[in-house]
Amino acid sequence: MLALDAELSCQLRGLGSADTSFYKLLIMDMPLRPIYLFADSQLLFWSHKGTPFLNTVRERIVPVAPRAAYIGASNGDEPQFYSIFEAAMNSIGIRDRRMIPSSFTPVDESFMNEADVILLAGGDVGRGWRVFSQTGLATLIVKRYYEGASLIGISAGAVQLGSFGLVQEDSRNQLIETLKLVPFMIGAHEEGQGWESLQEAIEMLNGSATGIGIPRGGGLIYFPDGSIEAIRYPLREFSIREGLISSSLRLPMQWGEGKYLE
Repeated sequence: MLALDAELSCQLRGLGSADTSFYKLLIMDMPLRPIYLFADSQLLFWSHKGTPFLNTVRERIVPVAPRAAYIGASNGDEPQFYSIFEAAMNSIGIRDRRMIPSSFTPVDESFMNEADVILLAGGDVGRGWRVFSQTGLATLIVKRYYEGASLIGISAGAVQLGSFGLVQEDSRNQLIETLKLVPFMIGAHEEGQGWESLQEAIEMLNGSATGIGIPRGGGLIYFPDGSIEAIRYPLREFSIREGLISSSLRLPMQWGEGKYLE
């Protein structure tokens, strides 16, 4: 518990929190959940022989009537993307849902504090991150993870759950630190460009981080023990060795194998 409290305090300091005492968590009674990173929304509706993949999220939730929160700051809170989230939650029987808008009211905060599932939507990484930082959502997402909420990141949301994001500022690519709940730099659906921006970011970091590219239709699960599994399609991993970018493939498990369907 002390180690996890220290880790949380470091993350909260990194997010700019001046006082972490409020966030001392009783995490021994609330086991951490796997974090799901998707390149796009396809895995929200992927199923095998009638069994939705998202059941792997639902089966780990204790409450009979769970709550699910959708954070759409990265796409400007567009209603049509929230409707995709609603359909996905319907497929696993979660009826109590709420869009958490960029205005982020006390009512939204109250719902977030009770949410069992929190989804970070796709869009623009920098746009969403500015809202997270300005409203306190970044700190709250970290807090809720350590309290036992299940997190799902889609595209930009997957990047934000990782360690860094590559954004454009003043017509230049800049790196920003993100939530760091997944200790990798994440790239999504850029296989057609040969993962160019992800490789650029790894070079900018001088090899201090490993990059993982998630192809279209694919996903990654990050487990509390630090292990990861590719879902549906292979992941591309990038690192720097002896001053050069090297890459490798991580192949997905077959349905019914690995931790995610245990």
